[in-house]
Amino acid sequence: MNERGGDAKKTKWPVIKPKRDLQITRLRDTHLFTVQSFLTSAESRAFIKAAESIGFVHQGSLGPTKGEAYRDNDRISVNDPVLAETIWESGLKSFFTDIKIRGKVAVGLNPNIRFYRYKVGQRFGRHIDESVDLGDGRQTHYTLLIYLSGGSRQKANGDRTNNRDSSEEPLVGGETVFYDSRRGVVAEVAPIEGMALFHIHGNKCMLHEARNVTKGVKYVFRSDVAFA
Repeated sequence: MNERGGDAKKTKWPVIKPKRDLQITRLRDTHLFTVQSFLTSAESRAFIKAAESIGFVHQGSLGPTKGEAYRDNDRISVNDPVLAETIWESGLKSFFTDIKIRGKVAVGLNPNIRFYRYKVGQRFGRHIDESVDLGDGRQTHYTLLIYLSGGSRQKANGDRTNNRDSSEEPLVGGETVFYDSRRGVVAEVAPIEGMALFHIHGNKCMLHEARNVTKGVKYVFRSDVAFA
């Protein structure tokens, strides 16, 4: 798979301040929850700038007829244990103190960090996320998505005003949608700038998709929670 990441060591990632008083919202299922305002607007935009400086590579697949989900987006993959630890320790770690999977506890994020970019017309069809063996007894069991673009926090609370430059198009579409075993919708998560989304993956992963972007650009930070 052709992925960009060779320039990651030269990339200046944003300084992530420790977060306090973060609140989670569980979405119909104890294995699916969001964390509002995990990244600030400045942090989110700085990640976008850093990712764009590396350069995205298009990823595509033909869909179910070829045995894999339809996929059309742009992607970067970098291996950065320091960035993974920084994100984990800045506030996400506390949400997993009481979560155990087969006797194992959460120990941090997968150092394989991915950035996704969806432009107008791009989407990721229905699929599941597989668990990954990281070695040394570590196995991933949760997907982490952090939306770097999307509706503003004020808009999410009902206020249509935001602090984006008027030349920037607001994101429309790109919802992450989860389905039950009968293909009924369990939850629709609209991207909100700085919001984190966690969902269990592996053999308990719900079928899900990233819907078509109809306006603007959707940026996502992606990693996985490892247990040991």
